[in-house]
Amino acid sequence: MELKAKTREIKGKKVRFLRREGLTPAHVYGHGIEPVALQCDTGELQKLLAQAGRTGIVGLKLDKARKVRNVMVREVQKEPRTGEILHVDFYQIRMEEKLKVDVPITLVGEAPALKLKENYVAHELDTLSVECLPDNIPSHIEVDISGLEEAEQGIHVQDIVVGEDITILNNPEQLIAKISVRFIEKEIEAEEAAEAEGEIEATAAEAEAEENPEE
Repeated sequence: MELKAKTREIKGKKVRFLRREGLTPAHVYGHGIEPVALQCDTGELQKLLAQAGRTGIVGLKLDKARKVRNVMVREVQKEPRTGEILHVDFYQIRMEEKLKVDVPITLVGEAPALKLKENYVAHELDTLSVECLPDNIPSHIEVDISGLEEAEQGIHVQDIVVGEDITILNNPEQLIAKISVRFIEKEIEAEEAAEAEGEIEATAAEAEAEENPEE
């Protein structure tokens, strides 16, 4: 994955003019390098973000430099209402230096416990924090839930097996997912009680109206 970028001279509030021209302001920084303000084509940047996410290594071609910079997406700022990309931070990496990265968790398999309609999977943890060399960063970590056969069974961080070159930094006892129960009967009873109370109040109001027609 590669992205072409140019050094940016426009800064501050004036960057809004860049966005009108289809360009997105960005920064690249890293250990032992000077931060650089840059700008990228918004369309190309959107495609890259969809493909690379937060774990993919990107070859950043800055200006006319022959050497490509290895970077990763560190932060994406978006306009809350429209979702427009406002700014992107890239972190320049060293391929021989370990990184700490949050990797998305994907639940796979079918839990036997879900055959009961009142059971559902409570996804307690969305990412795992790992440390490894850039080449070993997984795009996601699969968690198999097919062993969950009954309510309250769960999978913890300590149950996850990853490659020997990857270290998981989360608390081993942290819960990733578990089978929880919907209290359907109690919910129905509460709804019926609320409806009955509403009917009683309506009947009382009608009776009062009949006794006091002038009011």
